[in-house]
Amino acid sequence: MKIKRSLQKLGLGFLVFLLSACAVAESKKQTISQLSLLFVGDIMQHDPQIQAAYDPKTQTYSYDDSLKYVKPIFEATDVVIGNLELTFGGKPYKGYPQFSAPSELATGLKNAGVYYLVTANNHSCDRGKKGIEGTLEALDKAKIVHTGTFKNQKQRDKQYPLIVEKNGIRLVVLNYTYGTNGLPIPEPNIVNLIDRDQIKKDLTLAKLKLPDKIIVFFHWGMEYQREPNQEQKDLAQFCLDEGADWVIGSHPHVLQKMEKFNHKGKEVLVVNSLGNFVSNQRDRYRDGAAMVKVVLEKVGGLAKIKQSGYYLTWVYDPYEEGRHRFYILPAAQYEKDKEFFGGELPLKFVQSIKDARELFLKQNKDIREYIYNPEQVNWRLDK
Repeated sequence: MKIKRSLQKLGLGFLVFLLSACAVAESKKQTISQLSLLFVGDIMQHDPQIQAAYDPKTQTYSYDDSLKYVKPIFEATDVVIGNLELTFGGKPYKGYPQFSAPSELATGLKNAGVYYLVTANNHSCDRGKKGIEGTLEALDKAKIVHTGTFKNQKQRDKQYPLIVEKNGIRLVVLNYTYGTNGLPIPEPNIVNLIDRDQIKKDLTLAKLKLPDKIIVFFHWGMEYQREPNQEQKDLAQFCLDEGADWVIGSHPHVLQKMEKFNHKGKEVLVVNSLGNFVSNQRDRYRDGAAMVKVVLEKVGGLAKIKQSGYYLTWVYDPYEEGRHRFYILPAAQYEKDKEFFGGELPLKFVQSIKDARELFLKQNKDIREYIYNPEQVNWRLDK
C-alpha cells in the first residue's frame, strides 16, 4: 500500500514537473520584438540655409554635409520621424515668411536616414496648391513616407491614418496643425487641422487598425514660449483619453518639457516641443533642439517602452571657404571637443546645453539624456 502511494506521489510530481517544463518552453517561444524610434523637431530652410546648400561650381544643392553629424544616430534607429516645416513649391527658393526649399533637401534627409515626415504645419500653404502638391511629389520621389497633408479627400481616405509596421510592431501616426498662418487651404487639397471631432473620429479608426501604439504629432503651442500652454495640456489630455499612447509636439521653436507617466493604467508619453532641429534662428533657446528616442519591446503581444531618452542638438553655423554652413551637432558628443571648434567652445553652444539641461532637470518626468562615451564611441542614458 505504501509503495502504491509512493508511486502515485511520484507520478503526480512528474506531472507537475512536466507541466512546468512545458510552460517554461512555451514562454521561451514567445516572440520578443524591439523597435527604436527617433522624433526630431522643426526642419526649416531660411534664406542663409538655402544659400549655404548651393554649390556654385556644380550649380546644385546638397544637404548631406548639414546632416552628416547626426546621420550615425539616425542609421542606428529603426524609425526616424521629423516635422517638415516648409514646402517644396519650386523656384524661387525662399525662406521666411513663405517657405519653398530645394527638393534636394528631401534627398538629403533620406540619405541621412529620415524615412518618415509629418507635413501639417502653419507653413503648409505657403506656396498654395503648387506647394502642397509639390511637397508630396518630392517626398514620394525621395521615397519618404509622409502624412498630414493630402492632394484630395480620396488620397486621405486611402493613406490616413499612417501605419508604420516594422520588426513585428505596428504603429499608427496622426498629424495635425493649429492653422496655416491665415492662408486658405486650396481645394481639393487637405491640411489636417486641429479639430477635436475629427481627431476623435481618426483615433477611433486608428484603434480599429489594432496597433501596438498610437502616436499623435501636433503642430501647436505658442512660438518661443518654454512652457506648454493650457491648450496644449488640454489637447494632450483629450488625445490620451481617446486612446492615443504618445503625443509629440512641434512649432514653438524652443524646447518644452517631456513626460512619461501612467494614464488610467496605461503607459503614455507626452513631448510638448522638440525645438528647432535645423533653422537659421540663432537667438537663445531657438538654436538648439532635442531628438527623442523611444525603444519599444514587444513580448507575448504586449508592447512596452523599454527605454526613453533624448539627444540634445545644436546648429553650428561657421563660415568655411567663404560660405556660411549649417551643421546639426549631437551636443553631448561635441561639448568637450574644443579642437572641433578651432580651440574654443562657442559660448552660444555652451549656453544652449546649459539651458536645455536646466529645463529638463526641473520639468521632465522619467525621460533622461543620452550621453556620449568617447572611449567606447557609443551613447548611453545618463544615470
